[in-house]
Amino acid sequence: MALVFCNKCAHRNPPGSAFCAACGAVLEISDERTITIAKTDPLQDATGPLDDVIVDLDRIEPGRPILVVRGGNEEGRFFTLEADITTIGRHGSNDIVLDDITVSRRHTTLRRADASVTVRDEGSLNGTYVNQRRVESAALRQGDELQVGKYHLVYLESAREL
Repeated sequence: MALVFCNKCAHRNPPGSAFCAACGAVLEISDERTITIAKTDPLQDATGPLDDVIVDLDRIEPGRPILVVRGGNEEGRFFTLEADITTIGRHGSNDIVLDDITVSRRHTTLRRADASVTVRDEGSLNGTYVNQRRVESAALRQGDELQVGKYHLVYLESAREL
């Protein structure tokens, strides 16, 4: 069974939960085919209703992991991770190009093996972060936040599992 995400604070809750363990909000489990990804840290005050990113799950191929941009000019854009190796960086030769000076030319590599995806920093100047912790290499899990430069991306293993 898949994790249940809180629409109020985006906290990951165990399957079958009725209330959010972080904020106490009622967890809505429906057949609706969209999700909301909170852009702010749940420990900070929300800035209003425009503080969320809406992702239409019907546009995502079932069974394919994706990265959803959580902020900036490209918020809501997502990248499907189809190849075994996906490169992320500022240079145009990368699979995912993030055009900002805070992103190194070849910043990060994602490797798919079996049912898991591993992120590896490629010696970037500003580092690669998973859930606000700097990493050299880390396995990604459903709902993890990947930070590459100023870009915050949310990793979703599959739209069907939400």
